[in-house]
Amino acid sequence: MAAAVVVAPELLRECGCKGVRTCLICERQRGGDPPWQHSPQKTHRFIYYSDTGWAVGAEESDFEGWAFPFPGVTLLEDFVTREEEAEMVQLMDCEPWKVSQSGRRKQDYGPKVNFRKQKLKMAGFQGLPSFSRDVVRRMSLYPILEDFRPVEQCNLDYCPERGSAIDPHLDDTWLWGERLVSLNLLSPTVLSMSREAPGSLLLCLAPSGFPEALVEGVMAPSRSVLCQEVEVAIPLPRRSLLVLTGAARHQWKHAIYRRHIEARRVCVTFRELSAEFCPGGKQQELGQELLQISLSFQGRPM
Repeated sequence: MAAAVVVAPELLRECGCKGVRTCLICERQRGGDPPWQHSPQKTHRFIYYSDTGWAVGAEESDFEGWAFPFPGVTLLEDFVTREEEAEMVQLMDCEPWKVSQSGRRKQDYGPKVNFRKQKLKMAGFQGLPSFSRDVVRRMSLYPILEDFRPVEQCNLDYCPERGSAIDPHLDDTWLWGERLVSLNLLSPTVLSMSREAPGSLLLCLAPSGFPEALVEGVMAPSRSVLCQEVEVAIPLPRRSLLVLTGAARHQWKHAIYRRHIEARRVCVTFRELSAEFCPGGKQQELGQELLQISLSFQGRPM
């Protein structure tokens, strides 16, 4: 259970929303509840089970008991201790937070990037923060992350009093590489996955004894559901580390909805370089320079 957090009154008056994005702060200022604020829920909800890698129809839904494989998700529970979590958040709170969109606050440790023009500036970038050194070192102990070298860290602060959320999106692929790694701190939440591609997903009837039975064998598909009508909910326990790769990284958009922020939550996301900035890529020298800076662990928020 997350510890109670008293939110300073001035933080409930600051809003960084632009365009159609809103938070509770600007909604109160504008009056009324704008129709675009609450993202419509998909017709069919499936729950992801990390021990099997399958998404299963929610209870009392049209697809209860039906399942499909959902590759590209790795969840490592209790990645940090409670003491480490408290120390990390305390150190973050010693640095300034910038207001961001949809009720979030942020701290960026990375180059300034214009993704539309595919340009970046390294001025002011001094690396990841010192308190992330042990976290990055621990990542290398897991096979899926043994060669993971982050070049950027983004801390996002979510708060129910601000109506914090983040819309469905895919992360950039010009600069950022195959793996997206996020550490979930202070409270549990749900990552909602959706896909706008045409076509259908083939479903299997989950055998008795689920979820263990799905590991042993898979039954022939006998139902289907439109991709655009499916939402996959990935429960994220407090202090867990999430890794998205493959289809989960490139084909399924991810989001955090307002309804899933029940207490203060801090998300620490680490990103690696794309192939263009790695050895053999056309910008490998720039990539090497970025890595040398990032892994010095001497950074302050940009």
